[in-house]
Amino acid sequence: MALFRVKAKARKGSTDVKMMAKHEMETGQRKGKDGNLIPAKFLDTVTVSHAGKVVFEANLGTAVSKNPYLAFSFEGGAKGETLDIAWTENTGASGAESGDIK
Repeated sequence: MALFRVKAKARKGSTDVKMMAKHEMETGQRKGKDGNLIPAKFLDTVTVSHAGKVVFEANLGTAVSKNPYLAFSFEGGAKGETLDIAWTENTGASGAESGDIK
């Protein structure tokens, strides 16, 4: 399961967003201590919406490191508003979280 830490700041008509996901991002190519392959488990998509409009979307894969860091800016947003974050894994697991703009 992913857990995003979000820092979003609105200034001069745009919002700067920095996010870090706490996720192992296993490729399926690494062996565990028992010598068996660890199954692939990675974030597949991350979508960020503001006021019902998608402002950022990323398609991730096995080449992305553990605990990925994502940063972007978008036009609009104001202090006190909310960002909605939706994510899916290659395993079919999914979730949704939110973060406040400061």
